[in-house]
Amino acid sequence: MSSRRSRSRQSASNSRITDDQINDLVSKLHQLLPEIRNSHSDKVSAAKVLQETCNYIRSLHREVDDLSERLSELLATTDNAQAAVIRSLLMQ
Repeated sequence: MSSRRSRSRQSASNSRITDDQINDLVSKLHQLLPEIRNSHSDKVSAAKVLQETCNYIRSLHREVDDLSERLSELLATTDNAQAAVIRSLLMQ
């Protein structure tokens, strides 16, 4: 029974992420975010980076939804041949 517990503890400790790894990931997110990347402040809290990441992902979702809606409207107003060409281009 104790060997099962020690294996469980070992796998749990192997799957834990270190503070350095978290800091590295937050730094990578910081570089990807246009709102923060373009600001003049080098010091941004991890909480701010995570909040801005969530905001950015939400805005990307809204943009995808908007573009999808516009594409649907475009496809609905074009003839079948043009719609087929557009669909084939999108599938590439």
